[in-house]
Amino acid sequence: MATDITNGISSADLKAMSKSFNGKRVNQIAANASIRSGVAEAAADFKAINDLPFTFSVDLKQGKITDQQNSGRCWIFAAMNTFRYEIMKKYNLETFELSQSYIFFYDKLEKANFFLNNAIKTVDEPVDGRLYAFLATDPICDGGQWDMIANIVSKYGVVPSYVYPDSKNASSSTWINEYLTSLLREDAAKLRRMANGSKKTSSAKALNSARLEMMNEVYRMLCIALGEPPAKFDLTLTDKDDKVTQEFGITPLKFFEKYVGLDLQSRVSLINAPSNDKPLNKTFTVKFLGNVEDGNPVKYLNLSMEEIKAAVVAQLKDGHPVWFGSDCMKFSLRKEGVFDRKAAGFEKLFDIQYEFNKGDRLTWYDSAMNHAMVILGVNLDKNGAPDRWRIENSWGKDAGVDGYYVASDSWFDEFVYQVVVDKKYLPAKTVKLLDKEPIALEPWDPMGTLAD
Repeated sequence: MATDITNGISSADLKAMSKSFNGKRVNQIAANASIRSGVAEAAADFKAINDLPFTFSVDLKQGKITDQQNSGRCWIFAAMNTFRYEIMKKYNLETFELSQSYIFFYDKLEKANFFLNNAIKTVDEPVDGRLYAFLATDPICDGGQWDMIANIVSKYGVVPSYVYPDSKNASSSTWINEYLTSLLREDAAKLRRMANGSKKTSSAKALNSARLEMMNEVYRMLCIALGEPPAKFDLTLTDKDDKVTQEFGITPLKFFEKYVGLDLQSRVSLINAPSNDKPLNKTFTVKFLGNVEDGNPVKYLNLSMEEIKAAVVAQLKDGHPVWFGSDCMKFSLRKEGVFDRKAAGFEKLFDIQYEFNKGDRLTWYDSAMNHAMVILGVNLDKNGAPDRWRIENSWGKDAGVDGYYVASDSWFDEFVYQVVVDKKYLPAKTVKLLDKEPIALEPWDPMGTLAD
């Protein structure tokens, strides 16, 4: 039971805090280093950093590093980076890049339609209730998850970056998001008023007609901001030996099928969410999470980290990168390109100790997946167990070591929440678990957080 107590900070309390701080010489040293250099620089433990060399026993070579710039498109970049690897390997290319903006366009379009449909579906929910407030807060945000990528690619395909390059509004999405969101909130209000109005305005036909008019405006805004995506394009690939592959008038769907060639239906999302409300070996979905109205819902299988890492290693050994989602803000050193609790020595700098385990962080809203990247390599010790991982980021070449990071295996255990692998790298008994009816989580559950 809550108690009716109000305790302020008195002058005596402040004096005690100051005495405690100044009573330790190490606090002054830490403050001097942090104030002059920044917290991350002062916290960096260079011995621990040196214990994580950028050498790996399994190492897939990637093309030129990509940069999502001032947008929340990491999940798109990570997916396009896994796809482009397949093209580069098949066609002996030095580098190659797929258009992230193409996926971005159709994700915005589909998210807008998804939101308008949800506005009608939740018409009996109060506007100031938690559910509608949640849905209307950021209906076409930049972020997303793997199943949302699969929905867009399965419906629209992919194109090379030279066919549909980034516009200014793709690489810096604040303003198009702002004005499109306002339009959608007004449209949702109109639809809800219609649904609560007369028999004529509340009919399915009337609501659908109004929604389509609204989507026409959304399409127009996206075309003005991002450019209209191509229906067909001409392809030219030049390999390392100057051999040229050409194809004319190919559709984006045919391009994905022929040149990327991945079976998205065989790719599954595995999560590690060891909280009390999420039993292992169960499947989960998240209510109202998605982008394509007629697409597949988000679905996860919750497994132990040992099972997840075994599948990731198997896919890497077979020559295929792995899309994954993590909390990239925890114990991260951007300059050095390191994810590790000891190397990012914030606890040592501040003389504190974080005691939450992974399940506690989820339960108490301290952590969730917030960034998607690609696993391109792993170092296996003498016993065949992973001890560090090679990570491809999408923050440009100036973040990390030429755009790449190394993650300790202990960090991987604590802060990686989701990986996407082909089902063939899972034991048959694990694959059968995917047939279970998913447990539906609330929209605001940490596992519904979008990577951006």
